[in-house]
Amino acid sequence: MENYTKLKELVASIEADAEKFFNNGNSAAGTRVRKGLQDIKTLAQDIRNEITAKKNDGKK
Repeated sequence: MENYTKLKELVASIEADAEKFFNNGNSAAGTRVRKGLQDIKTLAQDIRNEITAKKNDGKK
């Protein structure tokens, strides 16, 4: 659950930069959003792996 909380915080943290990029065309903000999205992707995969491991532990 800790990683899920981190994921929500990460999504919230890129919101301002996403607005700057999409509404104002700020290229640097777009770069920060892309990096944040990559971090989200990595964290989401970690969460998926945790869920799978926990699900499989219950089957034993």
